[in-house]
Amino acid sequence: MAKRIGYFKSVKLRDPAARNNLQILLTYPGVHALINYRIAHFFWKIKFKLLAELITYHTRKKYSIEIHPGATIGKNLFIDHGTGVVIGETSVIGDNVTMYHGVTLGGRGLSHGKRHPTIGDNVVIGAHAQILGNITIHSNAMIGSNATVLDDVSEGETIIGYKGKVSPKNVHDFVI
Repeated sequence: MAKRIGYFKSVKLRDPAARNNLQILLTYPGVHALINYRIAHFFWKIKFKLLAELITYHTRKKYSIEIHPGATIGKNLFIDHGTGVVIGETSVIGDNVTMYHGVTLGGRGLSHGKRHPTIGDNVVIGAHAQILGNITIHSNAMIGSNATVLDDVSEGETIIGYKGKVSPKNVHDFVI
């Protein structure tokens, strides 16, 4: 069984610039956004959805990080730098995930129900990666910067790059 560590220690292990707990608490926008998400998620769960959405709105305006209050997030998510991160409503994020700026966990198409990615434990998602649709990124995977991921990723796999291709006739399947 893996040893449990506290949030601030988990940040220090993943960020060489992290000097102490106070610095992390006061100056890391991803930490502030995550605290606000936890509050908004509480209100979302007890059906105070407008209040949850207002907290999310103000967090997005202040930190440029949008975490939908309906998302499910495990322990020790670390959003490094954070600007431009978007986490959709039906996203599920496991424990000890590291996410860099500009990451999108988004939907594809206009379907209802589960439409955002599921991210396993100990996953690293590079800057500006786009993970779209109801797919699973299994534990210990790494997603490279600027990668666009539309299919499941196996445990421990590393995904890099993106090759553009002609869009299909029904481009609505790729709407975020």
